[in-house]
Amino acid sequence: MRVSLPCVAIFLAMLAGCTEDGQGTASFTTYGETFIEEQIPASAVEDGWSITYSRFLVTFRDIEIAETDAPPAATMAGSVLFNEKVIGTKAIVSFTGLRASAYPHVSYHIAPATADTALGRGATDADKALMVSNGYAIYVEAIAQKGAVTKSFKWGFAQDTLNDRCQGNVSGMLISGAIITNGGTDTMQLTIHGDHFFYDDLQSAAAKLRFDNIAAADADGDGVVTLDELSAVKLAAIPIENGSYGTGSAAGIHTLRDFVEALARTVGHFRGEGQCFATPIE
Repeated sequence: MRVSLPCVAIFLAMLAGCTEDGQGTASFTTYGETFIEEQIPASAVEDGWSITYSRFLVTFRDIEIAETDAPPAATMAGSVLFNEKVIGTKAIVSFTGLRASAYPHVSYHIAPATADTALGRGATDADKALMVSNGYAIYVEAIAQKGAVTKSFKWGFAQDTLNDRCQGNVSGMLISGAIITNGGTDTMQLTIHGDHFFYDDLQSAAAKLRFDNIAAADADGDGVVTLDELSAVKLAAIPIENGSYGTGSAAGIHTLRDFVEALARTVGHFRGEGQCFATPIE
């Protein structure tokens, strides 16, 4: 990665603040981006649908920060539920009194809500009851529109995903984890990407957003697309002119539901467009 001299200078200045006797803070926030807060416009979707969320619930658990080959320096207790539809950046947790140092290992789970889950900004007691009773980690409600046609969906995902080895852009440089400086605060955003449910490829950077095939799965024509209806759609049976669905090295992805559930594991990012390794926890 090519970086400018000013960026290198900033990075070296940050490292200079990592002294043996110094202490600083790691702060974690979350943000749902415009696609969740407002809308995924038709111009962003290959087949011309606009998609508007009304609820986007996500549960964060076990946020950790660690130095290389060392036990975690800090771990968040319990879990917190947020509604990413609520506009703005939302605070999750802060770890104070950390030794000023580089912490290349940052990880977090998007995991099923439990009785001990706290309510973050935007989440209600009713939201928590829904998540706990169904064992959901993620729950979304939305309406999709194309011309005079409207489809809605309410999808819940009861899966635990570990997002680790997180990397993100800081002052123009790709940084692994966090850098805690003496007296400073490194604020790390756990960014949720609401467009991922509609990708047509699990791994390609050239994946496109599509909704025609999801809309066509509404077998009973009631205007509501359920995950059970997606289960009835074999990927191999989707006409090639409707777009191909790339599974890459992933195994066991045979239906449109399998595909959407695999995409649900990819919604968690780091510092905006930064990436983590997403690992299913069974």
